[in-house]
Amino acid sequence: MLAQSLRASRQSLVRVARQRHVAVSRRSFIAPTAVRQADLVQDMYLRELKNYKPPQVKASDAEGHVQKFNMPKAPLSPEESDIASELKTYETQQVDTEDQSSEGGSAVVEEDWFEEEEEDEAHAAH
Repeated sequence: MLAQSLRASRQSLVRVARQRHVAVSRRSFIAPTAVRQADLVQDMYLRELKNYKPPQVKASDAEGHVQKFNMPKAPLSPEESDIASELKTYETQQVDTEDQSSEGGSAVVEEDWFEEEEEDEAHAAH
């Protein structure tokens, strides 16, 4: 019984293999059915591209579009005599302080910016 079932399975495998081989060979040949038609627009475009000649570049083409480069002038060095006279005027200048500028001799009250504010008792109770 076992031998008969093996023969039957072998025969079925051979039959399936033959069917697949035949199916593959039938499908392998495909003939194109559509005929390539000429595209007039594409042909005209390609012809114009082949016939195009770019214009020659001349040296004078840039005139009027590009500014000529001029080196900037070197900065003038400061005159040392002017620095010396300015330093002398600075040294002889009178220093203004707050005490001298306030007239009447009243003392200036300074505010303490870092003084902490006392919290309200209502906020502290919560």
